[in-house]
Amino acid sequence: MRTWERRALSIHGHEVMTYSLGEGPNTLLMVHGGPGCPSMYLRDSHEALATEGWRLVTWDQLGCGESPCHSVPIQWSLDRSVDELEAVRSGLGLGEVDLLGQSWGGVLGLEYVLRHRERVRRFVAADTAFDLPRMQRGFEAKKLALGTETCTMMAKHEAMGTVDHPEYLAAVTLLMYRHLCRLHPWPASLGWCMQNLGTDIFSTMFGPYFFQCTGSIRDWNRMDALWDLHTPVLLVHGEYDYILPELASMARDRLPNGNLAFFPGCSHMPFFEDPDGYIRVVSEFLAN
Repeated sequence: MRTWERRALSIHGHEVMTYSLGEGPNTLLMVHGGPGCPSMYLRDSHEALATEGWRLVTWDQLGCGESPCHSVPIQWSLDRSVDELEAVRSGLGLGEVDLLGQSWGGVLGLEYVLRHRERVRRFVAADTAFDLPRMQRGFEAKKLALGTETCTMMAKHEAMGTVDHPEYLAAVTLLMYRHLCRLHPWPASLGWCMQNLGTDIFSTMFGPYFFQCTGSIRDWNRMDALWDLHTPVLLVHGEYDYILPELASMARDRLPNGNLAFFPGCSHMPFFEDPDGYIRVVSEFLAN
């Protein structure tokens, strides 16, 4: 692995850690998922783009990784996250950027593009949804595929607060290996990030349970805004993603300048599951 340059930024009284790699003429600003999943997995899986002519930049969003918020209470919100993204871009003096958002990072990335279109040249929306109520229905479908008894068991443990029970953890593990990343074992960086999730921001904004979005972003839906978004957008989606592929095709069909790269056999992280194909598709899109 290559060495990423680390630089701390002070943003609204909090310190966040940024990372950059490469010296290409164009900058790809990458937004990690979660909310609260540190950026290490994104750095690890996208390093090859630095050899393709891009300067890669990302950061640990406040509340996770090397950007802890300590004892100061935070009002977690999408608006606050958009402001943080802009503070990172301007604080590093990046100017116009290409933007890549993965999972939750795609939600944050789209919201940023809609508010700051002049600052984004191209947008890669990887493994994400622009209609979170429909995303939740996909979660429910994946759980139902395990059987009604398993669904009932999971709901019972969530209601009783016993989500540390072995049978509940077994069901979540099965869903993760089917729909988050189908590799065994997982890449070390992904395992570390999942074990070091920023639980405060994740629980508040997404919800306290995986595969059930009940937090503050649960009603977010920007599908109708896509009709007027002329920024070139590449949607990346895997066949077995817990976010149903139909959401990506619906978004593609609404975007005036949208493309969809579909990865058979992959789930939520095709950059790990089909790294060569993923890097090739993203590179070609950014180079146009």
